[in-house]
Amino acid sequence: MPKVHVRKGDTVLVTAGKEKGKKGKIINVDPEKSRVIIDGINIVKRHTRPTQKLPQGGIMEKPAPMHSSNVMLYCTKCNTPTRINKKVLGDGNKVRVCKKCGEVLG
Repeated sequence: MPKVHVRKGDTVLVTAGKEKGKKGKIINVDPEKSRVIIDGINIVKRHTRPTQKLPQGGIMEKPAPMHSSNVMLYCTKCNTPTRINKKVLGDGNKVRVCKKCGEVLG
């Protein structure tokens, strides 16, 4: 299974596409397809027919998935998009670290 460099709950910056330059929080990751869904970014309109849950039907807006290669992890300490580095702590746990400032990322 392919790996994705970001996780659910990470703040990311979009680096390509119509939403380029926007920041958001990841709400879902699909590692099999290498896709992520970001809150409030890549919003599409979905025409839904009336159902019991939604008797009105109509046009719904929801975030669509985008490829994980189009996003970059955003470090909140140094306020820049960054790549990650892995670091092993004294107790043997691996953590993700910002390559620019050294801050431990979620």
